[in-house]
Amino acid sequence: MASSFLRYLFLAFLALLFGFAGAAAWSFSGFADDRTRAYMMENPEILEELFVALQEKQGRERLAQLGADVYEPFPGAVMGNPNGTKVLVEFTDYNCGYCEASVPDVARLMEEDPNLKVILRELPQFQGSEGAARMALAAALQGKYGEFHEAMFKMGPANPETAEIVARDIGLDMERARTDAASDAVSLELARNTSLAQSLGFGGTPGWIAGDTPISGYVGYDRMKETLAQAGPPLGS
Repeated sequence: MASSFLRYLFLAFLALLFGFAGAAAWSFSGFADDRTRAYMMENPEILEELFVALQEKQGRERLAQLGADVYEPFPGAVMGNPNGTKVLVEFTDYNCGYCEASVPDVARLMEEDPNLKVILRELPQFQGSEGAARMALAAALQGKYGEFHEAMFKMGPANPETAEIVARDIGLDMERARTDAASDAVSLELARNTSLAQSLGFGGTPGWIAGDTPISGYVGYDRMKETLAQAGPPLGS
């Protein structure tokens, strides 16, 4: 009886989410009455749980279409264990407040799990962010991505000028860094990340892939750790 009732609730959720098609399915089920509405009012968390489950299912389907390409990092744009078998991909922007809020969460996850590999995908969306993203990838090519990543968020608003300050502070070869930041390889990487994010349905930053599970937005340490523990291995691995 309980499973049947949840099935009807799911149809009701489809009605809310998909309009006429969902409403038709709900009506056809024969359960479009006050009992459903009353139960939902008393247990609103059910719809939230169903919505999260639906998002994860759709995300996995999109991820499957992309294949292993999303797990292939730009050279050096990796933190944690570069050979780790547990993988977290992050789409990030240095002027994104939620990305900044995620920095200690990711650091804690890496500290607790020496097998965690974190792949960073630069996705500049805010004004000034592209210059910092380009310099971050230049730092990656000199083996100092992690240092730049942490220092850039600490510096404050990201722009080409503050990115250069950070680059000098961490000891980059500045002539090489400027050349790399303006290179076709870096431009191609930024375009690639934009395309990947759009294909995954990420409307902003941060965006995540925990193993085989895409996640949109800021979720905090607890949910990220739980998702990593439950997720399957990276697709194609």
